[in-house]
Amino acid sequence: MNSFVLMAKIIRSPELRYTQDKQTPIAQMLVEFEGQKPEEPSSTLKVVGWGNLATEITEKYTEGDRVIIEGRLSMNVLDRPEGYKEKRAELVVSHIYHLDHLGYESSYTPTSTATASPKTEKVVPMNAYKNKTTEPAKEKDFDEPIYETNFSASQPVAANVEQDLDDIPF
Repeated sequence: MNSFVLMAKIIRSPELRYTQDKQTPIAQMLVEFEGQKPEEPSSTLKVVGWGNLATEITEKYTEGDRVIIEGRLSMNVLDRPEGYKEKRAELVVSHIYHLDHLGYESSYTPTSTATASPKTEKVVPMNAYKNKTTEPAKEKDFDEPIYETNFSASQPVAANVEQDLDDIPF
């Protein structure tokens, strides 16, 4: 199943267009989301909405809004003038949520260049918590009972089983 959820910031306002038959509205916008690691730059992705959702997107969302987008990922192949084919990903929206309306506040502000902040390492030396006295553990004396078993002297007990010739009671 092709399912996609993305938290992003709209960096190009949604544009409303129509199909060639002037019937189906299409909303297109560009969003930016942060990389998985702090040193990775943020990425952009084209987002497309169809039908009534397209008109809702253009009416309610603008550049700078933070959103959560649900949908499916689609890959488009474009013929480049240089003679090669290029694949581009786009997200086809099925649901979109405004983060400000959900009461979510984030300090995330995507930037085009990643700036890795120096992190302080919290490393503890290996020998920091060694015992000050390194005495070997003393063996404790236990009074355990000793069990003797003589397996060779044991004989199987003959079973005094009488056959019951009665009918089986069902």
